[in-house]
Amino acid sequence: MSEMSSIQDSLQSKLDQLECHFTWDIKKGDLALTNIINRLEEQVELGLGNQQGVARTHCSLGYVKFLIGHKKRALTHLLKSETLIKENLGINCDKTLIVTYGNFAWINYHMKNYAECESYLMKLQKINETLSIEPSSVSEVLGEKGWAYLKLSHKYYDKAAEVFQKAVELDPENSEWNAGYAKALYRTEPGTYCTVDSPAIKQLRQTIDIEPDDDSSRVLLGLKLYLCSKELKNESEKLMERALKGSPENPHVIRYVGKYFRNQGSVDRSIELLSTALETSPNSAFIHHQLALCYKTKKIDLQKEQWEGNKFEVNQARDQCIYYLEKATSLKASFVFAMSDLALQYGEKRNLPKAEELFARTFKAARENNDGVHVVHYYYAEFQQYCNRCEDLAIKHYKECLKISPQSSEGYRSAKKLKNIAQRYIKYDPGDWKANEILGFLYKMKEEMFGDTKSYAATSDNEDDDETLSNLCEINCNI
Repeated sequence: MSEMSSIQDSLQSKLDQLECHFTWDIKKGDLALTNIINRLEEQVELGLGNQQGVARTHCSLGYVKFLIGHKKRALTHLLKSETLIKENLGINCDKTLIVTYGNFAWINYHMKNYAECESYLMKLQKINETLSIEPSSVSEVLGEKGWAYLKLSHKYYDKAAEVFQKAVELDPENSEWNAGYAKALYRTEPGTYCTVDSPAIKQLRQTIDIEPDDDSSRVLLGLKLYLCSKELKNESEKLMERALKGSPENPHVIRYVGKYFRNQGSVDRSIELLSTALETSPNSAFIHHQLALCYKTKKIDLQKEQWEGNKFEVNQARDQCIYYLEKATSLKASFVFAMSDLALQYGEKRNLPKAEELFARTFKAARENNDGVHVVHYYYAEFQQYCNRCEDLAIKHYKECLKISPQSSEGYRSAKKLKNIAQRYIKYDPGDWKANEILGFLYKMKEEMFGDTKSYAATSDNEDDDETLSNLCEINCNI
């Protein structure tokens, strides 16, 4: 073994023991890197999360920039992180520097700057000598780990909740760890299958008690209360109004208030708020997607009116929906929900070749990332049923969606679509073999759909689709 190889092995062994992004089992394939960079750079520019929050964001940006091959820029972000931490905490900064120094060591190692790598390992060793516990149990490390999981991918939301819970147990009054824990619970808790004292609602209330100016948590609490019970509409509206008054220029607050108004049916008010948020955050795939959903809702409402004169308005709303879906998918690679909806909108527009092409690309992206395949099946089934008028293919893809994800909202809707198709067949022929085959399939799927309702939770990119468990119970009673 050469001397250089021996040095590398020795460093590698030490690096593997560190607490940082490189050792937290974050997989590059799980990350929509361009979208993450856009979001993190926006957070830095807006100064979201005070100095400590910006320092953590720079640390995550350093890791993500390394993943795309920009090693020198990665080091620049880590230097900014270190500087902000020292400026903010002074002599009490050691524990907060653990993750940043870990990333420094790893990136210098990959750049073959072995002396620099060793110097950061020495700094970490000195910090560790002052600790009475392992670095993995330090609340500052757990908190930063939780925020990294929360910001990088919806696939890590469960891990984020677990890590933040430990951080809060160690430091119960820390507003940042409480806010992170609340957000993680909000993202992992079943859409509207909750009570007014659900873990997410309790934690959101606790977060606001600790930090009364936390308007980001306030809007999430408002949304959660409204989705859980329409009887809490007055409280949720007051929360939204106070959040908007307190943070009128915060795009994160504005976009959730916009989503709230869309859920309530105030589409024009939602469009107004989201458009304002877009001025501050032009690269937000989320806001573009929310605007697309607003125009989709507007299109559906116009279609329900069913009078000849509104055909132009329907097409105009669809074109606006397509415009914002195109923007969302260009900003966030493999945005499966937006890509699927975009393909369906082109189908409705009778551009069937374009729709088929987009669905093929979306299926490929979903399968490559092993993420949202059931969503594409559902939208493709709708395309076949309503645009291509091919019910056999629609049935096939509704079944695939239900088999892959029986407890998701798309799984529920697939079951409902299949039930409606079967009932229509039976209406004309009670002995119809296809109808009975569909009902038999639904009966077999019943246990998988209702065996563990707690697993029925929204995913990150499906924030826009909160379904109630009562809907699942409705289909259960009819199978």
